[in-house]
Amino acid sequence: MSGDGKEAAAARLVFAFRFDEPPEKLWRALSTPGLREHWLPDAELADPEPSVVTPGEALRYRMRDSEPPFLESVVTFRIDASEAGGSSLQVIHELTDRRVGLDPIPANSNAPPVMRAAA
Repeated sequence: MSGDGKEAAAARLVFAFRFDEPPEKLWRALSTPGLREHWLPDAELADPEPSVVTPGEALRYRMRDSEPPFLESVVTFRIDASEAGGSSLQVIHELTDRRVGLDPIPANSNAPPVMRAAA
């Protein structure tokens, strides 16, 4: 690991949205399972219950890919009141799977061995 933070930045996506609705309305949309389904379907979740809840402010859900290699990640929803009277929503998706930190095998490493067809 180089320690320059590029690996961490590559494993994290941050999206910011502004809404005219008050924070309470966004909180309801994200914390009520039937409404949250529109934002984040149960099929994408490792657990339908949030792993972290800060009432009125933040929710975190664990996710697991439905296809190999079944990587794990977390998505965090942060809600704040905006100065204009609406709300701001920050969606942070972080890849947390330990297997991602493994160094890739270079194409010229001869691993795994590949046989060449006779010409």
